Amino acid sequence: MLLLLLASISIPLHASAETELQWVSGSGQTVGLGDGLADLKLPEGYSLLNAEDTKTFETENGNLPSDSEIGAVVPMEGDWMVYLEYDDAGHISDDDKTSIDADKLLQSYKDGTEAANEKLDEANHLFVDGWETAPHYDEGLHSLTWSLIAHDVNQDKVVNYNVRVLTREGYVSVILVSDPAHLAESRKQMESEVLSGLSIKEGKRYEDYNSSTDKKSNLGLAALVVGGAGLAVAKKAGLLAIILIALKKFGIVIAAAAVGVWRWLRGKPKAKPPAEQPAQPVQDQSVPVAKNDDVNAS
Repeated sequence: MLLLLLASISIPLHASAETELQWVSGSGQTVGLGDGLADLKLPEGYSLLNAEDTKTFETENGNLPSDSEIGAVVPMEGDWMVYLEYDDAGHISDDDKTSIDADKLLQSYKDGTEAANEKLDEANHLFVDGWETAPHYDEGLHSLTWSLIAHDVNQDKVVNYNVRVLTREGYVSVILVSDPAHLAESRKQMESEVLSGLSIKEGKRYEDYNSSTDKKSNLGLAALVVGGAGLAVAKKAGLLAIILIALKKFGIVIAAAAVGVWRWLRGKPKAKPPAEQPAQPVQDQSVPVAKNDDVNAS
């Protein structure tokens, strides 16, 4: 069985059983995300939750919201959804865009998970196999994409999909949750119909950075790939351990915890959602990041 390497998706999913979530029905309109951060063109056949309803959705399903949520999008037909988050970690340099060492990053993942396995019950051990998609940076979009393959003690496959869109003083995370059997198809659909409609507002774009006034991060692209913690930190504490402690959506989903996601995705309402509601932006939240002299090394 193929599983997704994502975080904090837990059991069981029963969103909106207690709270009536305000799904925004797509008709090709543009909705705002964050506090004047970005716009999203919401196609027909898709529904969106604003930041607060996304947090409610997570809370009602036993997850811990990261307080970085700015929305979530679900197709009316399809077994996947995508979370959108924003971290104002500071302006991230892309100076290492041509020198990302995928082999070194992969070894960092392997070393980290091996170290973490020594501190975990054997049933929770994870083993990194390799890249499904090696880290690559789109200089035009200022986006970083990668996908990793791993397996657990039962030889069940675990796959992740990550996109980070750099902004003036942080980055937007695009986190895909998919029916594992249709990951490739879901990814293609999400990229062409959702991610393509995401645009950072003027004044918030990566190229709008002002070095004399704006906050600057000590992270580089390589550090984003290892979760924003830095290569040395990941090697010391174990990436898996960091993720499990953080309980954020960049972590590991074990088989038992993923079942509810697919159940909800398969059983979600196919009918037209409630009358269109405006997406309410929420003040961007800062997520502390570890400082590390080696984060830009690759």
